[in-house]
Order: sequence, then C-alpha cells, then structure tokens
Amino acid sequence: MTDLPGWDGAGAPKKPLIVGIGAQKAGTTWLSQMLAQHPQVWLPPFKEVQFFNHRFIPEHREWLPWHFKRARQNQERRFAARGLPVPPAMDEWLGRITRGEMFTNHWYKQVFAPAPESTLPCDITPEYSTLPEEGVAFVAEFLPKARFIYIIRHPVDRAVSQLKMNLTRRNRRPRTVAAWMAEIEDRVLYDRGDYATYVPRWTAHFPPEQLLILPFGVIASNPAALMRRIEAHCGLAPHGYQNLTAKVFAASKDLSCPPEVRAELRRRLEPQFAFIEQTFGSEFAGQIR
Repeated sequence: MTDLPGWDGAGAPKKPLIVGIGAQKAGTTWLSQMLAQHPQVWLPPFKEVQFFNHRFIPEHREWLPWHFKRARQNQERRFAARGLPVPPAMDEWLGRITRGEMFTNHWYKQVFAPAPESTLPCDITPEYSTLPEEGVAFVAEFLPKARFIYIIRHPVDRAVSQLKMNLTRRNRRPRTVAAWMAEIEDRVLYDRGDYATYVPRWTAHFPPEQLLILPFGVIASNPAALMRRIEAHCGLAPHGYQNLTAKVFAASKDLSCPPEVRAELRRRLEPQFAFIEQTFGSEFAGQIR
C-alpha cells in the first residue's frame, strides 16, 4: 500500500515507454504538465531525469548533483507549503535515487519503479536531443520499445528564450546593444538548437512511428489537436486536459532582447531555418513559432 495516489511503492524497476527529448526552451515543460494529467502516464515528481546526457555528455555531470538536490528540496517545499511532511513512500524513493551510486542502468529503472503497471512511465529531458551519435545509438538499444517526442521551435525565439533563462539564473541584466551582443557569443545558445546536427542522428535510429517531431507553434495555435497527435503516437486514449493554453514561463520584463541582436541571431542561425524548411517542408516551418 502507498499513501500516494497513482504510486506503487513496491513497484519493480522499469524503463520509460514515453520520452520527450527536446528541444530545450521548446515546450517540454508544457508537455510534461499535460502528460502528467493523463491517467495512463506516470512521470517522476520532478522533470528531467538526465540519465543519457550524464552518460554521454561529460560537461553536464558538473551540474547534475545540483539538479537532483534541488529536485528533493522542491518536493519538501511542496508538501511543507501544505503543512505536510513528504509522504514516506516518496521520501524512501527520493533517498533511493539521490544517494549512493547514481546514473547506472539499474538506477535509471529505479526512477520509474513507482509507476503502476497500468501506466506508461515517461521521462522528459530536453538535453537528450543533444546526445552524440553513440549516445543516440545507446538509447535505441536500451529503449527499443519507447516512443519519442521532439518539439522544434523557431531557432531565434528558442535561443532568445534560453539566453533570458541563463541571464536570470546568473542575475545579469545587459543594458546596451553591445552588452547583448557579447552575451550571444555563448556557444551553448547555438548548440541546444542545432537541429541540423541533432535531428538526423535521431531519425537515423528511430522511424516516424517511434519518433514524433512537432512544431512548437501548435502549442499556442491548437494545443488540443497537438495532444491528440501525441496520444495517438504513444498509444494513449484521448483525455481532457486542464490549462492547455496556459503559459508555463513568463518572460522577464527586465530582459528585452534588442532587434539588432535578434537580427544577428537570425543571420547566424540561417542554416537552421534552411534545414527545417528542407527537412519538414514549408507548412511545418510556418508553425515553429
């Protein structure tokens, strides 16, 4: 028995069957919030398990201990705000996955152990989209039955959103065009949205029936239809979702990217626009913002 609904405290380790792989700042938090409402889907009580990028992107290992420490603290705050302790079943599970040897194959399956047998375990980690070739090949071997979702966002809008997030985390506020121009020298801004490099890696290993690639703009224009496509892809029954049109993160009013900087980003990211148009067609390209 467990004191958490939809939680199997004695569940066996298992692999995810739905995986959201990206892109960063392209609606993965919205996707997580929608799928978490579906009775046939189980997600961990924190977003982004980060298993595959820990294994194949060494520089990510520097910040992942902070990520899991924060995940535990967020759960403690969540229950404390309601005047409650963390339920024993969740507390035991959090201890199991945040202490001892982490990021092994068995550890990853332990993350999804509480998922009831009637549900599809789900991992949404946008950093997965940036895996190297050997990482994507490992995913294909390790999760042969999973269904994957990759959301493509307008390259400039995505880069600006990521930049604002990074500036907020670092408590920086560029005040001039020159200061903004200096900020867009950060190579990470281009790496996370390098669709021309990353999409072919995934499509080489996963056919369309396993990998669903979607344009970001449909989240705003027709979110219900987008969720119908995702449900069909994942083998889920249609569900009525709450807050389909709610914005997940509101942009800071103190951070307004100058048009000159957006124009420079557009120039630098032109190969990404060309790739999207050539790969997915003009209709898809028209729906990425």
